[in-house]
Amino acid sequence: MKKSQYLMLSLIGFASVMAVSSPSSAKTKVPTTVSVVFNARDQIEMNDYVNKTVDPTSPFYHQYLTPNQVAQKYGRTASEISDFNQYFRKYHLKSAAYPGNFVMKVSGSQTNLVKAFKAFRTKSNSRKAVTKTRLPEKLSSQVASVLGLYIDNKKSTKKPAKQFAKISSNLVEGDKPAATNSTTEFAKKYGTQKFINRYGVNKLYDKDLHGQGQRIGVIVTDDFNRSDVAQYWKSIGVSADTARIHKIYTTDKTNGPTVKSTDNLESLMEATLDVSQAGAVADQSQLDAYIGVTKGDTIPDVQYLNDFAQAVSDNRDKQLTTSTSFGDELTGFGQGGLSETISQFNDAINLVYEQAALQGISIFNAIGDHGPYEETNSQQNLSLPTSEYAVQVGGTTLPYQKIMNGVVVNVSKERAWGDTYSQGSLTKPAVFAGGGGGFSRLNPTPAFQQGVSGVNTYNAFDVLKYAGQKGYLINPNPGAISGTHQGRNVPDVSGNADLNTGYANYVSYKVGKQRQGIWLTLGGTSMVAPQMAGASAVINSGLKTSTGFWNPQLYKFAVQPDTPFHVLDDATMANTNLFYTGQPGKVYNQATGLGTVDFNKLFNKFEAQE
Repeated sequence: MKKSQYLMLSLIGFASVMAVSSPSSAKTKVPTTVSVVFNARDQIEMNDYVNKTVDPTSPFYHQYLTPNQVAQKYGRTASEISDFNQYFRKYHLKSAAYPGNFVMKVSGSQTNLVKAFKAFRTKSNSRKAVTKTRLPEKLSSQVASVLGLYIDNKKSTKKPAKQFAKISSNLVEGDKPAATNSTTEFAKKYGTQKFINRYGVNKLYDKDLHGQGQRIGVIVTDDFNRSDVAQYWKSIGVSADTARIHKIYTTDKTNGPTVKSTDNLESLMEATLDVSQAGAVADQSQLDAYIGVTKGDTIPDVQYLNDFAQAVSDNRDKQLTTSTSFGDELTGFGQGGLSETISQFNDAINLVYEQAALQGISIFNAIGDHGPYEETNSQQNLSLPTSEYAVQVGGTTLPYQKIMNGVVVNVSKERAWGDTYSQGSLTKPAVFAGGGGGFSRLNPTPAFQQGVSGVNTYNAFDVLKYAGQKGYLINPNPGAISGTHQGRNVPDVSGNADLNTGYANYVSYKVGKQRQGIWLTLGGTSMVAPQMAGASAVINSGLKTSTGFWNPQLYKFAVQPDTPFHVLDDATMANTNLFYTGQPGKVYNQATGLGTVDFNKLFNKFEAQE
């Protein structure tokens, strides 16, 4: 694969799960899990308490709740949960609420699930059509949504498509990394040492902070080989002891599948790098890999949500990271027949993420690799989640000079990642790489962003022209645009994500009876999110109490003297994420958020509040 070819590694893990067609399907006896998402009992007070936990002037500062305390204050009561369990038992279904009592896992046959939820096929063939569900009135008033009860809405006897919807990684792939002469050289050129030195983590190492005593929860969508992680760590000079990696399978509660074939090579690579990157930055931390795979018919939305519900309710990791996305704010799930809307799925994710914030857990999410066009469309769109309760991580390009495809590429200083220049002359539609950023359609502008200069205003260039589903053409005469907009502004912070200044990853897989390994150069916000989770663990290892919910604190620090952020505010074509650029003198810019992070200065800010 040539470096000039950016490949969106999609259809991750979950996407290979067989979709359930209807109650009459031959697959009805295969175990299926759906999720019931409850209404919070006091949403306003819950929002208020989250903010108090990170306000040094509040008596509740760093007074994080346990999952049981969350349930007592905001989740459904024990009596209410018992009513649901009793109801589902009548239909021979197993049910249990995750601690916190916001999400209930319900498992059994498709036939019994359809009966219990009184589900019926929608008459519409629209890809946004929803399978209707109904519970007894006593129960339904407590329910916000039912996730994952899928009935094919197509009026056909044909076997349904194997792929219901796609989980996409935020990852781009290039060639095998060039050979180097030493471990140190390899680490600097292709390893996390590049991130560590660039963004001030090395200064925390000088204070003997390496993430000791910390745990990082890595939300992955496929299994991985521990030996591959060990190979990467060894190659960059990090201890190759994989005893600190702990696998937790979140859907079927089995010992989990093993990596047997190339069926999901892309998702195998994603899972491997997420663990590798987080553990290499925080090289003395423990790593809990929450693996959302199934041997049954549970479909992607439920596996994605339950991965987080399990990690949050376990409450042992003070930082969680994910590099995969499910669904798109504009186009939804890509196929009708699911029992929730894209808005309901977004609300469910927000609820679980907010529980994490109540418990003092920071979440890092890779926001995307195609600028504001995560799905090829004439309209801007972002992949989920865009939650305010996660640190949304964007991408930059480090300085470099190379001859690529006959073009001299010279990036003189760190810029927003938006690559329309390294692929030579293109005359056909293409999909381009760039850091995700823009405005959420589903989530409003959060309080911590309001009043910060640059938020809800923007500068941009119409760099690309939509040319149909095959992609975009480069606009030969891009015009400058400025304006205002509302919604959750993303990203929050950014770091090196460009393939051309990226990192290496190692993965092995079986082809027939033979196992082979491969090194690839990789980029994408998939790389940066786990690195930042690792940096969070390093910071927390030097504090008395974990930092908790980052976002309100980041935006407060950003407007203070000695800001821990390097703002990328140039309003030029050389600083776009394929559309948005900088706003000179502003604190926030949609191409890169608050900018890049000096983690040593950020540590000092957190420490000063203790």
